[in-house]
Amino acid sequence: MSKRIRLGILFGGRSGEHEISLISAASVLKALDPTKYELIPIGITREGQWRVGATPRELAAAPERWLASVLDQGQIVMASADPAGPHLLPVKSDDQARRAPNLDVIFPLLHGTFGEDGTVQGLLELADIPYIGAGVLASATGMDKDAMKRLFRDAGLPVVDWILVLRSEWEQNPQAWRRRIARELGFPLFVKPVNLGSSVGISKVHNAAELAAALDLAARYDRKIIVEHGIDAREIECSVLGNDQPIASVPGEIIPVNEFYDYEAKYLKEGSELVIPAMLSKRQSRDVQQLAVRAFRAIDCAGMARVDFLFDRPSGKLYVNEINTIPGFTPISMYPKLWEASGISYPDLIDRLVSLALERHAEKRRSTFRYDASARDSSQAQQKRRPQKSRPGSNAEKN
Repeated sequence: MSKRIRLGILFGGRSGEHEISLISAASVLKALDPTKYELIPIGITREGQWRVGATPRELAAAPERWLASVLDQGQIVMASADPAGPHLLPVKSDDQARRAPNLDVIFPLLHGTFGEDGTVQGLLELADIPYIGAGVLASATGMDKDAMKRLFRDAGLPVVDWILVLRSEWEQNPQAWRRRIARELGFPLFVKPVNLGSSVGISKVHNAAELAAALDLAARYDRKIIVEHGIDAREIECSVLGNDQPIASVPGEIIPVNEFYDYEAKYLKEGSELVIPAMLSKRQSRDVQQLAVRAFRAIDCAGMARVDFLFDRPSGKLYVNEINTIPGFTPISMYPKLWEASGISYPDLIDRLVSLALERHAEKRRSTFRYDASARDSSQAQQKRRPQKSRPGSNAEKN
């Protein structure tokens, strides 16, 4: 029997999406094959404390309760940034005898800030631990809606018009910002915290009277606020899987129970519909898939992502709305559902993500991080030995 992969499931976290992370982690645990993986639960409390627990024999019975117990009673550890040392270190002196386990791969299921924004990914890079999903750059830009839209725009992807507002600027001169937003974007529009997920802090603003409250709400969650032109749109989503050669799933459509797909419609209120596949023509579906892959590449993403689109009803034009580098893995989440509709089951999807993480890690290790004069000299010698192509108009061509 081949050695099982020691897979760390990183869940919880300090963001406002803590509960969603636990639901995603429980769903992943139910789907994992215990003959392939040795599961190591690593919980991060709301205060940021890291805890590790042991895997019970009957995990599938009540994974949610087990995850909660890890956060409450697990061994307190800290992640090591030393690539040569143990990956997790006990914090309390009386715990030194209980050695925390090393890991083969980590699956970060941390939605939102302090997990999906490149911070944890940077720590895992320092520790040289393979991990599932996007790297530091893609995680940070995928989380920052303003930076993400700039990269999309520079890559030639269609995005709706937007304005970036700093919290300090809004607080210092609210009247000027209200006038500028109304003049440049008009109504309706959407106001969002730049660095947050799951539609937390997002408002749809129908008129000027609603604008100030929406900006104040977004300012509670981030120092940067994005204000987007609102369109009459269908909400289309597409899952992407891969590293350098990513593939796209069939598109799906969200029909929210509320006016738009906010936090309540996603997680608290019944009635939202997931239509898979989306009611699109073959050409429209192909356009969604191609744009999804282009968006994935635009931020140098890896492993997985869900790309969300706005399909303008009056014009039929597609806009890339955003990319989610750690999409939800709950039982109702679009990312795994779209892959199931595309022929990849939930357990197979996790197997592929683990393989992609190991592949990405091996590719990174091919790079040299030190100056090597011998490598430079060898490269120059190879260049000299290669036959030189003649240039147009050279003596070799004339003869």
